Amino acid sequence: MKITFYGAAQTTTGSMHLVEANGKRILLDCGLYQGHRKEAFEKNRNLPFDAKTIDYVILSHAHIDHSGNLPQLVRQGFRGRVFARQATSELCDVMLRDSCFLQKRDLEYVNKRRRREGKRLFEPLYDEKDVDALMQLFTPVHLHEPREIARGITLEFFNAGHILGSALVQLDVRPDHGRSHRLLFSGDLGQPNQPILRRFEYPSGADILLIESTYADRLHPPADDVETRIEELLKYVDRRNSKLLIPAFSVGRTQQIIYYLNRLAERGRVPREMKVYIDSPLSRKATRIYADHREVYNEEARAMLAAGKDPLSYPGMVYVGTPEESMALNDAPGPMVIIAASGMCEGGRVVHHLKNCVQNPDNAVLIVGYQAENTLGRRVVERRTPLRMLGEEVELRARVEVINALSAHADRAGIIGWLDEIKDNVRHAFAVHGESEKVAAMVELLKERGIADAVAPVPGQTFRFD
Repeated sequence: MKITFYGAAQTTTGSMHLVEANGKRILLDCGLYQGHRKEAFEKNRNLPFDAKTIDYVILSHAHIDHSGNLPQLVRQGFRGRVFARQATSELCDVMLRDSCFLQKRDLEYVNKRRRREGKRLFEPLYDEKDVDALMQLFTPVHLHEPREIARGITLEFFNAGHILGSALVQLDVRPDHGRSHRLLFSGDLGQPNQPILRRFEYPSGADILLIESTYADRLHPPADDVETRIEELLKYVDRRNSKLLIPAFSVGRTQQIIYYLNRLAERGRVPREMKVYIDSPLSRKATRIYADHREVYNEEARAMLAAGKDPLSYPGMVYVGTPEESMALNDAPGPMVIIAASGMCEGGRVVHHLKNCVQNPDNAVLIVGYQAENTLGRRVVERRTPLRMLGEEVELRARVEVINALSAHADRAGIIGWLDEIKDNVRHAFAVHGESEKVAAMVELLKERGIADAVAPVPGQTFRFD
């Protein structure tokens, strides 16, 4: 058995790990690398292996940095099965089609300029036909349902508590000769006690662990602080008749923000009748899928439903439909809240809203999720002005706030709490899905918890197990 780390190694995007066992080649996740446009395009287009040789993909969850390159895999010849939870399959169907649309629209804008400059035009990574072909390959697997996917290889999913459908991936490998292994891949581990969804579980007995490291070196602020800070920002834009722009992932983060706004409104802590615009067609579709899977809600969300309150609604909420309706928000008077994708500001309608909003010091931008290196969202957080957006440079004058307590990733305390419950049999651990200082912190944490063989792999590095 061997594992090769191709993505989310010393970085947070492009999750992709290849497990080879019993004559099968199994890919754990197949995510998009996100960053500088040209570098990201080349990395995503040029897979580090022959797609035709991959037998199976096991998908931990639907976020684009974990699922977004699956259509490219199919385009290059993959015809195996994709194992995922049902909700993950449903989310991928809408998210990957949205990815096609965003690629096409963004490239039309970029290529218009490149054509004028006589440069080679960019092409989309994949199109809807590739997504159609991919969706035929999905095979749903329920939680706690051991599935023998190949001779001597059994897959079982456990709840990861990150987003709807997110899973901890357990693989039991029993070779004809040599030692059996149990591999546990955390995917993205959820922060305990986050809104709506049930928390992560504690699978036992793994001797090989692949663990995410996004926040291995820090603690999130208390969740109680979230509502107070959102309320303060609502009052800020209310006094100025201005706009609060919240870049947010359509899946997970948008639903969390709606949840908190709903709670604030219930307690009379929203100024006047503040309009909240959800400017992402994908967010609307994803929220419907969340509503269809109430079996995974936590006790608090189920109690709200039992009391006749929908945790995914807000009295002043408006879903924005057409691009024309989206553009009309630029000239609409405040106060208002605009929640738009993408969460790292790398594409989608949020880029246009940023360009319109950030030049006004009365406006505010609230960052509620992790911003990877080399993304526009990271440059906003670091206030690197001027910002380059849509071919132009724009001065950043708006107020910028960051709330890490909304993160769907476990912080250091959450990781330790989970690790202490599952580590007893772990002999080999790999820190993935984190920038260099994060995976280094995770390696130290693993060693402190008694796992001596803990490393942070680099892209392309292979490890063998007898």
